[in-house]
Amino acid sequence: MSSKYVAYVGCYTHEEDDGIHIFDVDVEKGRMTERKTAALTNSTYVALSHNGKYLYSITDNGVASFSVLPDGDLEMINVHTINGMRGCHLELTKDDRYLAVSGYHDGKITILRCSEDGSIDCITDEVFHKGLGSISERNYRPHIMWSTFTPDEELLCACDSGIDQIKIYNFDHRTGKLKLYDIIRTQLETAPREIVFSPDGKRAYVVCEMKNYINVYDYKKEDGRYTFEFVQNIFTVRKQFKTNNAPYHFSISNDGKHAVCTNAGSNSLTMYEIKEDGMLSMLGNLPVSGNYPKFAQIFPDDKHVCCMNTEGNSITFFTIHWDKGLIVMNGPEIKIKTPNNMVMKKLDK
Repeated sequence: MSSKYVAYVGCYTHEEDDGIHIFDVDVEKGRMTERKTAALTNSTYVALSHNGKYLYSITDNGVASFSVLPDGDLEMINVHTINGMRGCHLELTKDDRYLAVSGYHDGKITILRCSEDGSIDCITDEVFHKGLGSISERNYRPHIMWSTFTPDEELLCACDSGIDQIKIYNFDHRTGKLKLYDIIRTQLETAPREIVFSPDGKRAYVVCEMKNYINVYDYKKEDGRYTFEFVQNIFTVRKQFKTNNAPYHFSISNDGKHAVCTNAGSNSLTMYEIKEDGMLSMLGNLPVSGNYPKFAQIFPDDKHVCCMNTEGNSITFFTIHWDKGLIVMNGPEIKIKTPNNMVMKKLDK
C-alpha cells in the first residue's frame, strides 16, 4: 500500500505526562516506528474525528481535543471538563458534532458538543446509571465501559458491566439530550463491556467480560420500533481458560469479513469469520506474547494486527492468516508503558 499512515496510542501515564504516542506505520510490513509523544495525563482512550482533522482523548481533567497537522503531528486545541471522574471511552457522531463519554468510575454518560474548529464547546447532557449487580465479589455498582451509536444514530447503546445491562437511549441531534428508550438485560453476571455493530448495521456484537463469550443480536426497526433480538452466543477462549480470563476488545476487519477479540488472562487473540448473515464462526485462538491485551488494531490491509498489552508494557505485532486461523509474530515487540488503545489515520499525500 502506497498510502502513508500514522497511529496514535493512548496510554496510562502515572508518574509521566506523555500520554499519547505518535507512530509512523508501515502497512506492508505490519510494523510501526515511534515518532514522538504528546503531553497529556492518562490518555486512556483516543478517538479520531470522522473527517480526520481532529483527535480527542480522555484525560484526568476531562476530554482533550487536538488538531491533526498535515504530517500527522498533534497540536492541542482545548481541554473540557466532564464534571465527573475520568472517563474510559469516547464515541463521536458521524458529523463530529457530539462526543459521548463513558464513565466507568462514576457510572455516568456525558455528552459534549464540539465546534467546527474541533474544540469542545460545552456539556449538553449528563446521565447517571443506577442499580446494583448480582454479586458482591466484583464492582457491582454501575460502571459504564462503552457507548456506541446505532448505525442510524437514532440511539445510543451504553454497556454497563456493573449491573449487567445495556441501556438504550434516544439521542436528540438538535439538543444533544438523551432519553431512556429500552434496556437489554444480559445474562446474570456477564458484565457486558463493549458493543460493536456489523458494517451493514444488522448485527450487534456484545463482549461479555465475566462469561468469556460474545452475544450477537439482530438489530432492526419494525412498525416504528427498534429491537434487539438475541441470536447467537459464542465463546472467546478455549475451555481451560474460561475461569481465568476476561475478553476485552472486539474489532472487525476493514472488509467486514472477519473479526478479532483480545483476551486478558489467557493473553490471547481469538479470530472469527463473519458469515454472510452476520453470525460468528471461530477460526482460532493463539497467544499474543504479552500480558493483559486490552486492545487490538487490525491494519488497513487486513493482513496484520497488533495488540496493546497494558500490563506487559508492550505492543506485539503479527501477520494474520484468516484462512488458517493463525497469527504469526512478525518482529520484536515495542516497549511502551501501559498502552490502552489506538487509532490509525491515513495521511493526505
